[in-house]
Formats: sequence, C-alpha cells, structure tokens
Amino acid sequence: MTTTTVHSPDRTLAHEHAPRMPFFERAPEFYRAMVRLEQEAAKGVDPVLYHLIKIRASQINHCAFCLDMHTKDALAEGETVERVVQLAAWQESRHFYTERELAALALTEAVTVLTDGFVPDEVYAAAAAHFDEEELARVIGAIVVINSWNRIAVSTRMVPGHYTPRSAQ
Repeated sequence: MTTTTVHSPDRTLAHEHAPRMPFFERAPEFYRAMVRLEQEAAKGVDPVLYHLIKIRASQINHCAFCLDMHTKDALAEGETVERVVQLAAWQESRHFYTERELAALALTEAVTVLTDGFVPDEVYAAAAAHFDEEELARVIGAIVVINSWNRIAVSTRMVPGHYTPRSAQ
C-alpha cells in the first residue's frame, strides 16, 4: 500500500487497494491464450482505432487498470490528450473523431453494454458502412477481447497506476 501526494503536500491521496488474487499466476495457460487472442484481434485493426476501442470499453466497464494501461499506451504512441479526454463524451465531441472512429465507438458501446440483448441494426449498419466484412469482424473481435480483459481485471481488482508503456521503457 502506498500513499501518493499530488501537486502539494496537503493533497494526500487514498491508499491503494490490494489485488484480490494474482489471476495470471494462477491461470498461466489462460493468460497465454488471452495474449494470443489479443494478438490475433489486433491484426488488421488500425492501432489508433484499437486504442480508442480499448479505452472506451474500459471506461464503460469501470476498469481502472485497463484505463491506466490503454491511455498510457495511446499517448505514448502519439494519440492526443484531447482525444483521450474527450472519449468519455465522444457523442458530444464528435468533431474530435473520424466518421469511421465514431462508427466503431458506437459499436463498442453496443457490444459492451448489450442491455437490449442485441446490437441495434442502425449501429451495426453504420459500422458496416465504414468497414468491409473482414475489418468489421476484426473490430468486433477487438471489442470482445478488451471486454474479456476488463472482466478479468475488474473481478480480480488489478491495481492501476503502475503500468509503463513499452515505448516509454
């Protein structure tokens, strides 16, 4: 448990929670399978778009660990702070994103939430208008993978704040 100060000594932050379990130490083959799935999902998906998908799904799923990781990765790879910050309100700040990115973000939300039990036809049609079938399959795969990672990290309470992007190491 660490205590961190920010900006001034009188702003002491809350203590960091401990993880529930070292999931990937307990299930190493599962971890390796997830890594392979992640690698396969990333093939054919624009890395900029993939970062947006990962960040948006992680916001929806309240996955602090994944938000820490994927925002740091996106910024290290050249994404702007402005676009990352606005992602939580992308529908109100559409002008920061391309039409293709907007279609993928709408699809990310629909696949992540599934409150109606299905992805609405208009959301799928908008995505299909911007991606050919192979690209769309890859985008859906990317959304499924980040949702899986989110569920692992949230259920095991993985601790955010310690991740360093590869490009910054």
